[in-house]
Amino acid sequence: MRLDFSKKTLMYQKPNKQIIFQDLGQLPFKEAWDYQTNLCQEIIATKRSNRKLPEKAQQITKNYLLFCEHPPVYTLGKSGLMEHLLLQNKELQQKNIEFFKINRGGDITFHGPGQIMGYPILDLDNFFTDLHRYLRLLEETMIRTLAEYDLTAGRIKGATGVWLDVDDAVRARKICAFGVHCSRWVTMHGWSLNVNTDLSYFGHIIPCGISDKGVTSLNKELGVAKVPIEEVKAKIQRHFFELFEGEFVDS
Repeated sequence: MRLDFSKKTLMYQKPNKQIIFQDLGQLPFKEAWDYQTNLCQEIIATKRSNRKLPEKAQQITKNYLLFCEHPPVYTLGKSGLMEHLLLQNKELQQKNIEFFKINRGGDITFHGPGQIMGYPILDLDNFFTDLHRYLRLLEETMIRTLAEYDLTAGRIKGATGVWLDVDDAVRARKICAFGVHCSRWVTMHGWSLNVNTDLSYFGHIIPCGISDKGVTSLNKELGVAKVPIEEVKAKIQRHFFELFEGEFVDS
């Protein structure tokens, strides 16, 4: 299927830091994964081609930030364990939940309606070649976004993600999960922020392989039925571009 997102595409222009933002809307996980992969491979192909060219003839590699929302799906990262999925194939089919083993880091997590999936496809040679810094900036994007809702979020050593009540081992709960893949300094995959997510889906897995901590969502923390998801997207987008020093240009 040919995907056409031209009506939802905005350009962020800065020398060597141009980032193309696309809101893909609701999209099955496999289609989004294939789309990410194609973009990533195109960037890597450009980098390979550039190595054979004089500097003046080299092309600037593209960068993307994709937003989307998936139908219910569990994904298992490269370091994950199958026993952290607590359902059999038949039960997955009955509940209409997809399952994929994928090439990101991390363990098992859930993606579904009410989440904001963020997939940065960045050539880090255009920004900084430091994967640790990259992950910290993704986390900081979420921390700053949640602060706008008067929620104090943070990190827990040895446990990926962005958490609430990080200093309380009993009450600590994850609100945003992360898992990335990087090849030749080109990133893919990213984050899933629980905004209006049905948290019961997490009861069928051991989320991220962590059994002693909970999972939460923005609407649950705020005590409301639904948080305007487009409002949250706009806040994430703004903080992301501030932290990565991207310049917004309305096309």
